[in-house]
Parts: sequence; structure tokens; C-alpha cells
Amino acid sequence: MLSAQLDEPAASTAHSALITHHSCQWLIHDRTLDISTRALIMGIVNVTPDSFSDGGRWLDESQAVTHGLQLLAEGADILDIGGESTRPGAEPVSLEEELRRTLPVIRGLRAQSTALISIDTFKGSVAEAALEAGADIINDISGLLRDPQMIDVAKASDCGLVVMHMKGEPRTMQANPAYADVVEEVGSFFTERLTTLEDAGIDPRRVALDPGIGFGKSLEHNLALLRALPEFQALGRPLLLGISRKTMIGKLLGDLDMAQRDWPTIGLTSWLREHGARILRVHDVKPNVEALRMIEAILNGVV
Repeated sequence: MLSAQLDEPAASTAHSALITHHSCQWLIHDRTLDISTRALIMGIVNVTPDSFSDGGRWLDESQAVTHGLQLLAEGADILDIGGESTRPGAEPVSLEEELRRTLPVIRGLRAQSTALISIDTFKGSVAEAALEAGADIINDISGLLRDPQMIDVAKASDCGLVVMHMKGEPRTMQANPAYADVVEEVGSFFTERLTTLEDAGIDPRRVALDPGIGFGKSLEHNLALLRALPEFQALGRPLLLGISRKTMIGKLLGDLDMAQRDWPTIGLTSWLREHGARILRVHDVKPNVEALRMIEAILNGVV
């Protein structure tokens, strides 16, 4: 009996190690990023007037480029450029306006840095133009579903992909989100997306998965998804989490002041890293990088 009790955890540990190794390789162009021991920070550059946290601060092209370079200096591994707010209640932005906001910033950053650049969009034409301008990753909140052209754009490229789960659309997604089982539904969505993309000829090693915290989810839904990170890890792809300054933090703490959400975000970054996240999308880069490196030193002996 004792022998059986010892053997089962050993087998489980071996299986977990296999999953961790497989899920911590991310293929972007001809580079395979090993993020098994060193997670990545994705710094947010919102080129919008109405984003929930910093709308309007980086709307000017030169300010956005300067901000992006500052985030890199603080330790960001990826810069995520967005030209359309996806906060709850946000109104759509035209294709022309999104291109006008994002392309000069991507070109400006690419001219001054070799760092990875992500385009945060669900429009295929914006993604295609951004890749031509120098972007390396498509970060699509619709999981490459909103625009039928997006899969073709992804297939024609060798860029990295972030497949996010969202229920509904930004304008109405928080009205009354409902699930029979949010973890099962998000997991099934990821499985379907990975299968569909692979059938379309897209290497699954290019894909990272994002459960979409706050995108058509209540506070309880968000907490359930965070508890389920090990289940999503079993899908064998890196997990990206964007939880920085989000409403759930204000609700949990009883303080909706945006300025008070940075330190709780840093605490969550450490917890998420310990529980399987390998890419953290944040506004305030430096302290989140420091939190990652500290927790990784404890977990892996990395210095």
C-alpha cells in the first residue's frame, strides 16, 4: 500500500515535468523561446484615448515610442501595441483609425529596437499591416474568430500568436456573463482553437493561450479560471495572463481607485508565475519584472 502511494505521485511528477517542458516552448519566426524557467513580461502600450487604465497618455506617436522604449529599459520582453480599447463598454474603432494609431508606433519602435513587438487587434488587415511594419506577434482577443481573414494572415506568417477567450464583445461583454462551467467552456474553446489552427496549417508551437480575465467574466468566473491554471497547462501551450490593474482587483479590495491597483498586480504576478503562467501582460513593468525574478529564484534557483 505504501509502495503504491509513493509510485503514484512519482508518475504524476514525471507527467507534470513533461507538460511543463512542452508548454514552455514558444515559436516566433525562427526563434524557439524557452520560457520554462524565465517567464516573459509583455509591456502594454495603448495608443488609444479611452483605454481603461491609461487612455490618452500615449496617443501621440512620439510619446508612445518613448514609452515603449522606457518599458524595454525597465525589463519588458515584449511590447504589446493596441489601437482600439477593449475595455467593457468600449465603442468600435474603424480600420483606418486603428492603422493610423498603431503602424507609426510599430515602425518607430522597430527602428530603434530588436525586441519582440505584439499587435493587439482582432482585425486581419491590421494584423497583416502590423507584421509588415515589424511586429512579431498577433494578440487577438477573439481567438482568431472575429475576422475570418485572421487565420489566413496568421498562416501566411511565421509570427507568434496569442489566442484569447472572450464571451461576447467588448461593448456588452460585462452586461451579464453566464456559464454552466466557465473552466470547462474556456478549456473546450482552447482545444477547438488549437485543433482548428493546426488543421489550417498553423504550427501549434506558435500559439500561447490567454483565458481572458475580465472579458465576459464575473469576479467569480475570473477567480475560477485562475484556480484552474494547472488544467489549462495540460493543453501543452504557454499561458499568457493579462490581469494588470483590472476591475476584479478593485472589487476584491473594495477600492476602485486605479492608482491603488499596481501593488496587488505585482502580488498576482508572483502567484501566477508559481501556478503556471509564462507571459504576464502588465502596465507597470519594472516591479513586475522584479517580482518574477524573485519568485523564479525561489522556484528554480535562477539568479
